[in-house]
Amino acid sequence: MEIRSKASLKDICCLAISLVLQNKVHFPGSPGYTASLGSYASLQEIAVQPRCIVTPQSTHDVSTAVRILSTTTLAGSSRGCQFAIRSGGHGTFAGYANIEGGVTLDLSGLNSITVQTSSSPDAAPIVSVGTGAHWGAVYSTLDPLNLSVNGGRAASVGVGGLTLGGGLSFFGPRYGWTCDTVTNFEVVLFDGRVVNANSNSNSDLLWALRGGTNNFGVVTRIDLQSFPQGNLWGGQEVHTMDALDAQMSFLASFSDPATYDEYSSLITSFAYNNPATGGPAISVIVNQIEYTQPVANPPAFQPLTEGLPPPLFSTQRITNLTDITTEVANGNPNGVLRQFSATLTIQAQLDAINATVQAWNNSVPSVSHIPGLIWTVVMDPLPPQLYSQHSDSGTANALGISSARTRNESLMIVQLYASWPTPSSGNAEEFDDVVDLAARNLIADIETTTRALGALDRFVYANYAAPWQNVFASYGPAVVEKLRGIRRRYDPAGVFTKMVPGGFKF
Repeated sequence: MEIRSKASLKDICCLAISLVLQNKVHFPGSPGYTASLGSYASLQEIAVQPRCIVTPQSTHDVSTAVRILSTTTLAGSSRGCQFAIRSGGHGTFAGYANIEGGVTLDLSGLNSITVQTSSSPDAAPIVSVGTGAHWGAVYSTLDPLNLSVNGGRAASVGVGGLTLGGGLSFFGPRYGWTCDTVTNFEVVLFDGRVVNANSNSNSDLLWALRGGTNNFGVVTRIDLQSFPQGNLWGGQEVHTMDALDAQMSFLASFSDPATYDEYSSLITSFAYNNPATGGPAISVIVNQIEYTQPVANPPAFQPLTEGLPPPLFSTQRITNLTDITTEVANGNPNGVLRQFSATLTIQAQLDAINATVQAWNNSVPSVSHIPGLIWTVVMDPLPPQLYSQHSDSGTANALGISSARTRNESLMIVQLYASWPTPSSGNAEEFDDVVDLAARNLIADIETTTRALGALDRFVYANYAAPWQNVFASYGPAVVEKLRGIRRRYDPAGVFTKMVPGGFKF
């Protein structure tokens, strides 16, 4: 649709959609616009000002919006409308799921959760989830049914973004990545067509969406295989740094694939906090411990719970998944802090773990002057029980990690995460460059040290990556070439590469 007008293309794009979707298009100053912006996780994303925000309530609405966005141009120009796709809005950096001066598709209205009827009495049902739903809503629906899905670990995280980036779950050692347990994606393609990607139809697109992020279309519904699940044992334990040596030794031994208990899940954070109130800075170790059976203090965790000094506090209890994931989410509330994330992957061996923690500790002075800063290195065990779960079953994903690893190699995803309040000076971006530079230096330091130990892995996890990290190169050249071929088939115009700048591209 070519339009002759003195208005800018950005205005025309929003007006063209509003003529059709009417009150589902929100402009600056309106309640819908303000509410959508305010629901992002990071203050950086909240500060991004799109020309309009579209809040579709159905797949048909998304199809209409994408068709208009991909075909609207001004006379004499071949450019279409620049737009962003937002699921839960949990990305940390500006422009990840929002767009300055463009059109943001806020999928939060696509939040239905449907438990389908099982094909047989012995089969666990498929759960169909709109990509605008949050994992907390999914679990609160499934917990009363004694069912669950292999989903996110924080209630506030959106279903769509986590799944398309791979997805880590408390159930990962039993079921793999979140994306591995998707049986079907409903997808709006570049021209507004709606297709399903599953093992029987568009199976190449199913594979590509398992880790290929937002490069192929707008995913509007995800069908997940459920499984029986009751209560579990979990919570947080916080230790002083006096437990450091014992903690690192436990991380290495816990990750041993020969003895890994597939019902166990652990996230260990080494955190520095410079209180905004001006009190003394502290460093602590936080263990997020889950055992996905109602068994208190199982043998897999006893070296941690009984071998370390008593914790400063512990929230360990037997409860349901809704409660556990809500606790995780409450530790990082949406919309109140500036945030930063970067990542790399190492082998889960003691010398590499030690080198990573030492590099983090050495980096603290470079950021210790920032009031309210939390500067954390997070370690996420990645045993072969998780990443090789589906490598031989014909349901492999696009992450490029299974085929390049042996079954006896345990890995560790390392996330550098930082958060800090808006500076008292009123200059919101005052410390952004300081944090970014310190993060780049820390990641480079860890890479150099662990490479020398033969313990640096190439994998870069999309859901933790910084905008300057090359996610798809870490999947390997063969995977990237295959992804490009699939993109040519489903998005020959390159709409989701050229017109959707947010996220990671290949």
